[in-house]
Amino acid sequence: MFRGTQTPQEWARFDYLLVLIALALVAYGLILIHSGSTESGEGLKISFNSPVIRQGIFAIGSLVAMIILSRLDYHALLHYAWWIYGITIFLLILLLIIGQTDFGSTRWFDLGIFQLQPSEFAKISLILILARLISDRGGDLKSLKTLLFSLLLSIPPLFLVFIQPDLGTSIIFITIWVGLVFVAGATRRHLIILGAFFLALIPFIWTFGVEDYQIERISVVLNAEEDPLDSGYNPIQAQIAIGSGGLFGKGLFEGEQTQLNFLKVPTKDFIFSVLGEELGFLGAILLLGLFLLLLWRILRAAQFSGDTAGQLLAVGIVTMILFQLFINIAVNLGIFPVTGLPLPFVSAGGSSLLTLFISLGIVQSVVIHHRAYRQN
Repeated sequence: MFRGTQTPQEWARFDYLLVLIALALVAYGLILIHSGSTESGEGLKISFNSPVIRQGIFAIGSLVAMIILSRLDYHALLHYAWWIYGITIFLLILLLIIGQTDFGSTRWFDLGIFQLQPSEFAKISLILILARLISDRGGDLKSLKTLLFSLLLSIPPLFLVFIQPDLGTSIIFITIWVGLVFVAGATRRHLIILGAFFLALIPFIWTFGVEDYQIERISVVLNAEEDPLDSGYNPIQAQIAIGSGGLFGKGLFEGEQTQLNFLKVPTKDFIFSVLGEELGFLGAILLLGLFLLLLWRILRAAQFSGDTAGQLLAVGIVTMILFQLFINIAVNLGIFPVTGLPLPFVSAGGSSLLTLFISLGIVQSVVIHHRAYRQN
């Protein structure tokens, strides 16, 4: 059932271009993190406290994790999907009890040398458990019972992340579920019924589930000038930074919004604004081009997959990356509430980077093993 070792022919199918694109995005991120975390003209500090060095170390460790996972038959992960799902749910519950709270949110375990964010790994566990469930049902979600069960599995991680509170990651869980059930062939009638039910719940969620500061962030999208020194401050500064970059940008270390610290959290949530200000529209187009190539390579894995499980894994990973990319850029452009979602592969953050390379390891496993399962 499981194929833990590969022949030379199977290793020849390893998608090296996918890895090179991901590393190019990481390198792009390291440049922007360096610019966003240092004073103009200041050299790189060789210290673990340096965001660039720390991100580089995380990148190396994440790359190793990807290679290890690529050697493992993805069906082995699916075999343990229930255990992986259960462990992540346990960690999300434990986080609410002993997790570190910053800026009103409890999202991390403080492990000393780095912070562990369980919600990042919960995205992968949700993709695994949904792919396992749907493939076990023959890859067909026309049954309302199976569709509801898939939704039921999505609710615990979504709810536990929502109450941290972390609205942005909660949205990613929703998009992963929608993407997978759509590809699996859920009927339009069932999706419309569930959509109508969700719309009916919105007033209840708005009244009892959304924090006051989240309501402020939503209202800021409509009129950031309403509170320019508080909830509207970051969106306004981000838009100024991007708008001032023009076609070619002001040059690395030359952006006033970034270098004079008007732009807050420039290495994480608003790193796209650093890019827009200092590298301009062309720099943004280059970044988006790399993401398009990355998503194309993952969709290629889905197309080549020898079975439903492999296809669903690749589609779930594409959905996760695509919507996280969309939401982060939309936040920087001021057309979506500030959520705290990082820009995939680019923003500083060890848990996010490790999760993304784990995802690519799963994709590589699908690419390497697709012929074996196509023959079955």
